[in-house]
Amino acid sequence: MLPRSVIKKPNTNNNMSETMRALEAGLSIEGITMYLFWVGIVAMGAGAVFFWLTIPKLPKAYQSVNVVAGIICAVACFHYVKMSGIYVEGVASLFNANGERIEGKELSAFPTAYRYIDWFITVPLLVLEFPLLLRLGQKGKGIMRNLVGASVVMLVFAWVAEESAVGTSAWWINYLISCGAWGFIVFTLYTTVSQRIKEAPAPIARSANIMRLFILVGWSIYPIGFLMSLGGAEGESIREICYNVADVINKVGFGLVCFAGAQGLAEMDAETNEL
Repeated sequence: MLPRSVIKKPNTNNNMSETMRALEAGLSIEGITMYLFWVGIVAMGAGAVFFWLTIPKLPKAYQSVNVVAGIICAVACFHYVKMSGIYVEGVASLFNANGERIEGKELSAFPTAYRYIDWFITVPLLVLEFPLLLRLGQKGKGIMRNLVGASVVMLVFAWVAEESAVGTSAWWINYLISCGAWGFIVFTLYTTVSQRIKEAPAPIARSANIMRLFILVGWSIYPIGFLMSLGGAEGESIREICYNVADVINKVGFGLVCFAGAQGLAEMDAETNEL
C-alpha cells in the first residue's frame, strides 16, 4: 500500500464540462453576453406561454393578435436555445481544461445564421400585427405586402453585410441598404397606416401608436449594435448584447402592447354593455 503522501488525488478540473468552462468568463463581455442569451430563452418562453394562455380573454376578432405574438416568442425561444449553445461553445474554447483563460485566444463563434433564420420568420410576423390589430382585412393587403416585403429586403441585405468583411465597402453598402428598408417601414407606419390608426377605437389606436415607437426606437438598437462589430472580437460580443436586449424588447414587449390594446377594447365594450 502506498504512503498517503504518495497517493495523488484526481484532477477533477480536467473533467470540467463545456458550460463550466464557459462560466469562468464571469462578468466579462463574453460572460454577460452568454447570460443574456439565457435570459432571452426564459423571456421568450414565458412570453409564448403568456400570450397563448390569455387568448380566451380577448374578443374573437382579436385573438389572432395573441396567437401570432405567441408564435413569435416560441420561434425565438427555440432559436435562442440553439444560439446560446453555439455561443457557450465559443466562450468555453477561450479556457483550457483547468478553467484558465488561454492567452491571446479570441472568440470566433457567433450564431449569425440562427439569428437571421429567426428574424426571417419573426420580423414579418411582427409587422403583420399592425393589420391584425387594426382589422384592416382586404384593405390592408397592400400595407401588409409593403411591410413584409420591406422587412425581407432589410434582413437580406443585413445578413449579406454581416457575412462581409467588417469595414469594407460591401459591409457598408449592404448595411445602408438594410437601414433604408427599415426607414421605408417607419415611413409607411407614420403615413399610410396613420389614417387607419385614427379611425380605430381608442385602446387600439393607443397600442398601435406605441407599436410604431417600437419599430422607430426599439428597432434602432439593431443597426447601432451592428456597428459595434467595428470594435473587433469584443465589439462583436457587444453587438450580440444589443441584439439580445432588442429581441426581448421588440418581441415580448411588442406583443404585450398588442395584447393590452385588444384587452382594453374588450373592457371598454364590457363597460358599454353594462350601461
